[in-house]
Amino acid sequence: MTLDDVRAAAELLDGTVTRTPVHRFRALAQLAGADVVLKCENLQRAGSFKIRGAYTRLSRLSPAEQRLGVVAASAGNHAQGVALAAQQLGIPATVYMPQGASVPKLAATRGYGAEVRQVGTSVDDAVVAARAEAARTGKVLVHPFDHPDVVAGQGTVALEILEQVPDVGTVVVPLGGGGLVAGIATVLAEAAPHVKVVGVQAASAAAYPASLAAGHPVPGTLGGTMADGIAVGTPGDVPFEVLHRLGIEVRTVTEDQMSRALLFVAERAKLVVEPSAAVAVAAVMNAPGDFPGTIVPVLTGGNIDPLLLQRVVQHGLVAAGRYLQMSVRLDDEPGALARLLETVASAEGNIVRVDHRRTDTALEVSEVLVTLQLETKGPEHCAAVVERLRRDGYDVS
Repeated sequence: MTLDDVRAAAELLDGTVTRTPVHRFRALAQLAGADVVLKCENLQRAGSFKIRGAYTRLSRLSPAEQRLGVVAASAGNHAQGVALAAQQLGIPATVYMPQGASVPKLAATRGYGAEVRQVGTSVDDAVVAARAEAARTGKVLVHPFDHPDVVAGQGTVALEILEQVPDVGTVVVPLGGGGLVAGIATVLAEAAPHVKVVGVQAASAAAYPASLAAGHPVPGTLGGTMADGIAVGTPGDVPFEVLHRLGIEVRTVTEDQMSRALLFVAERAKLVVEPSAAVAVAAVMNAPGDFPGTIVPVLTGGNIDPLLLQRVVQHGLVAAGRYLQMSVRLDDEPGALARLLETVASAEGNIVRVDHRRTDTALEVSEVLVTLQLETKGPEHCAAVVERLRRDGYDVS
């Protein structure tokens, strides 16, 4: 992989992909102590950067290969990128997706004309099925990250960053299989070697740290994560070689940090992103002062299921200390609940839900258990509400 490979891909993609905007993120800059500029690939065609690599790969197939069709595997974004690229080039496409793939991503992939088949529970399971299909039919497998053409296409993001943010010092990139990080790192190593590249994985699905330590790709353990777009069990050979050779730093973030970042981007930057895109922002929020120069987190995609968005926002509110759940024991007597609620109101807690339980093996005959869910103003307000209740003699947990 070279800078010239990426420049050739950029010429190929000219007029096909969107030159996505950048957005100066002052709220995050205040936390980070440095300028922060978001690269908004969530506003790309098909909702993510994946169209760049997919179109580059498909357009370079021979006429015979294009007539036969292609097969791909993805949790959603690569699926949509392949489906859209195939539609534009008139190539039949079959896409394998995990059983748990989001409904909007499934619908969008089918909407671009691809045949969708759901198998297994992870991207790795889908890749196995896609490989079998390719071996059986002779169709070309369009891997989501492990091919030079795909890496070159993804690397065009870095060419745009260099033009749009000439003072860039650090690019922070979500990391799954590694295609995007490898493409960006390839460009910056030659065109701007002073710029640092940091890859970020979900802590519960991080295969790169162990692989980089071993010096070769090794299978990792895939735990549960909301960041399905970067939940990849084994790094790709092509991108791994780039990351290993260039010594790219890899960090991880937790689910709490991820959900807080997604909520922060929605509230303060007014942008909707998926959890895998939020990991770059989460890394900056979690380590202010660690990244030199102007920081450019790449928002890799915006294809989030509204139901998941609802859950993630709720999780983010809890993680940010703006949502409090507590249980309070009360004497079972008239007016006890009303007095409790009055105390909460005087502490400016906004009550969302009240559960009043009389039958519980942990309760005395004369007790009731009240569970409250409150909206609060932050961690300090949460502590103040609990302290006020305890000061007034309530048994709070």
